[in-house]
Amino acid sequence: MAGVTADPTPRPSQSRPTSPSVIHEGLPTQLPDIDPDETHEWLDSFDSLIEDRGRDRARYLMLRLLERAREKQVGVPALRSTDYINTIPPEREPWFPGDEEIERRIRAYIRWNAAMMVSSANRKGLEVGGHIATYQSSASLYEVGFNHFFRGKDAPGGGDQVYIQGHASPGVYARAFLEGRLTEEQLYRFRQEVQHGVGQGLSSYPHPRLMPGFWEFPTVSMGLTAIGSIYQARFNRYLQNRGIKDTSQQHVWAFLGDGEMAEPESLGAIRVAAREELDNLTWVINCNLQQLDGPVTGNGKIIQELESNFRGAGWNVIKVVWGREWDQLLARDVDGVLVNKMNSTPDGAFQTYSVESGDYIRESFFGGDPRLRAMVEHMSDEQIRKLPRGGHDYRKVYSAFDAATKHTGQPTVILAQTIKGWTIDSLEGKNATHQMKKLTKDDVKRFRDRLYLPISDRDLDLAYEQTGAAPFFHPGEKSPEMEYMMERRKQLGGSLPKRVNRSTMLKLPGDKVYAELKKGAGKNKVATTMAAVRLLRDWMRDPEIGARIVPIAPDEYRTFGMDSMFPSAKVYNPMGQTYESVDRNMLLAYKESTSGQLLHEGISEAGAMASATAAGSAYATHGEQMIPFYIFYSMFGFQRTGDSIWAMADQLSRGFLIGATAGRTTLTGEGLQHADGHSPLLATTNPAVVHYDPAFSYEVAHVMRSGLERMYGATEQHPQGEDVIFYMTVYNEPVAQPAEPEDVDVEGILKGIHKVSTSEAEGPRVQLLASGVGFPWIAEAQRLLAEEWGVAADTWSVTSWNELARDGVAAEEWNLLHPSETPRTAYVADKLAGAGGPVIAVSDYMAAVPLQIARWVPEDYRVLGADGFGFADTRPSARRFFHIDAQSVVVAALQSLAEAGEIDPSVVQKAFDAYRVDDPTAVKDVKQEGGDA
Repeated sequence: MAGVTADPTPRPSQSRPTSPSVIHEGLPTQLPDIDPDETHEWLDSFDSLIEDRGRDRARYLMLRLLERAREKQVGVPALRSTDYINTIPPEREPWFPGDEEIERRIRAYIRWNAAMMVSSANRKGLEVGGHIATYQSSASLYEVGFNHFFRGKDAPGGGDQVYIQGHASPGVYARAFLEGRLTEEQLYRFRQEVQHGVGQGLSSYPHPRLMPGFWEFPTVSMGLTAIGSIYQARFNRYLQNRGIKDTSQQHVWAFLGDGEMAEPESLGAIRVAAREELDNLTWVINCNLQQLDGPVTGNGKIIQELESNFRGAGWNVIKVVWGREWDQLLARDVDGVLVNKMNSTPDGAFQTYSVESGDYIRESFFGGDPRLRAMVEHMSDEQIRKLPRGGHDYRKVYSAFDAATKHTGQPTVILAQTIKGWTIDSLEGKNATHQMKKLTKDDVKRFRDRLYLPISDRDLDLAYEQTGAAPFFHPGEKSPEMEYMMERRKQLGGSLPKRVNRSTMLKLPGDKVYAELKKGAGKNKVATTMAAVRLLRDWMRDPEIGARIVPIAPDEYRTFGMDSMFPSAKVYNPMGQTYESVDRNMLLAYKESTSGQLLHEGISEAGAMASATAAGSAYATHGEQMIPFYIFYSMFGFQRTGDSIWAMADQLSRGFLIGATAGRTTLTGEGLQHADGHSPLLATTNPAVVHYDPAFSYEVAHVMRSGLERMYGATEQHPQGEDVIFYMTVYNEPVAQPAEPEDVDVEGILKGIHKVSTSEAEGPRVQLLASGVGFPWIAEAQRLLAEEWGVAADTWSVTSWNELARDGVAAEEWNLLHPSETPRTAYVADKLAGAGGPVIAVSDYMAAVPLQIARWVPEDYRVLGADGFGFADTRPSARRFFHIDAQSVVVAALQSLAEAGEIDPSVVQKAFDAYRVDDPTAVKDVKQEGGDA
């Protein structure tokens, strides 16, 4: 134990007990110091180094000393974990600058209001749920931050970014109520967001989209807080290093739970934070040792496990395990027997101690060794029972926060041990505490007494009679507590959480930048991926928005033809490039730079999404308009990171998601796992996502321009831009790119459907619809129908099945709500009205994608789709297998005409036999164009 000199005198009468196997590999702090004077000389020298040269220099020399120690084979522990005690010993705790008694009372008020809010929300006849226990365990952690560390939006530099643990939201609402930001009526309307009028209640968790002036970061989807905060801190450095904004005075704080750390996203990116030395990031993990059903690791020690993870990844770890009442006991632990007991006691036992009597704890924890028993013989059972966990000790927590903000060169994680449901007798430490939503009147009275609140039994009884719940408490705006509380927030830059938009609108490029794509490609064939990348490059050259674009890719820039950006835009690396690139003599050499523009995320779609979210919300978090352009294999977007995209939408982030190499048959060489036949369906579940599946480069131009103008331009309806995300699927397959027609239907392109050609053939008529890479199939089917079967087919490009379906649903909803007015019709119904003949739709997605618009198509509607798993083969083979190629479209069109009585049914069989649409071997010799990826 740091700060205590062990007694070197041997005690033969007392043999040390054998330590059980636990996670423990700390410095040998219990060994005797054989030369204290020499030790002090070394320590004094190190202190002088810090004072004269600073922490950065001291850190560098320490790393070199450790390196030399290993060279000389000196057995220095790996520091994967340390003893189960506080990292900061009492003698190193800083002076506490606040009034601890006033702050204790403020915590009591907030604890009460938070608990009463949830309990009230579960009164009979309402019962909308909520969580009481999480905030009660973490109240001290939050209040230390709010009173002393979290800088608001008016602080120099723009303030901190604070990620609040989702289940702790009642405590944050309770604080906002005391500050006058929320009313008592709103607290009574917790989790009632509609029935009192939209926006008149409080959302269950931090949801910026539901409370856009209050919450800044959505956090309740477990694990996303962790990865999101890392990439937010990283993006802050990106803005700084690129000269866009000085973020040096801003800090990112993230509050997480120990149970939450089981999510892969929670620990999956911690090495990124360490590698980039994000000392602007602090995690506070509330280690109440409980997950939703029981202990996090009942047989183990979650704090030790997490310490090992973070130390191994390169983080600074601060443990806040024990409250100050343990300090005197530890000071008397000359044999290390108490520390050993702490090290060897599993979490399940500590959870049990939180609900047991002092007598039980004396016998179970201290009774196994006479030296331990002697340490507490002067203490009563009640004193033993009240020995606190460190996360409830305000001074211990303050010391940890203070150390974290002063640490340089590493991110910091604070592991604070608490008790779930702390201060509420009926909830404390119980396995079921997470599910306990309501307090009885007796529970409430005991809670009031424990908090020493001036609320009488009569007031409680009266409140229950009137509202069915306990009253909220406010000490008065002029009370010492409120004046103190408000002054602290004033000094720190205003109330938090708070979301503001101080950005200025961008001057967007005009027609010239889109002209190249509208010319088409002549006789050349060009993939729509290349068209999108070409326009992106032109955007990046624009003097107004160029520097604001944030290209993002998960280790696939070369795949998408973006390697030409390496020499000019460069890959962002805060350390620069300290090596000579293997391809340095090539024209498209890989180059990294501290001011690089390209965010290269390695093989991590989750990390790329976190970067896109940080960039897309910079207009609010930093007052800087940034334009994320995240390009990825479409299969690994919504399927792999759909939860992150949902959170991106909740955070009101904007930007472009480009699902490249889209479709089920365009990347067939890669096989099943890479074959996207369903991302548009996944995208349609997210109300903020606008999906387009363009076929032509001129459509790409209009779609990308629309996205830029909707998200980053001002309109009367959206003067600060629209909170949407543009998802565009593009393809790696080269196809013919015609020039934009003079009479191009721009409205149709943006609403989802426009007519491309009208057949000049005589005979029965059909309408052929396709999106994306499927358009060449219907163009060929149009030719075959005319030349071989005497059928006239018109062709339509469906740029968005999703937007057409949403428009149809919106029309039906409007009609439902306006029964006396003239009914509205779906846009696709209006476009196809009078076109004539059956309608055949095809795409490179499963049939459910074009089936979205079925009920608004005025004629007989047939859909061909790539249903089932993908596989590895050529594109012609895959398309024949799924029955979506040109010949399959022809047979489907003839069949629909035959059933309508316009042609003889024998014609269908003749075409079927001629094309062998049921036989993939029929196209085994057909060559495909363009590479697989």
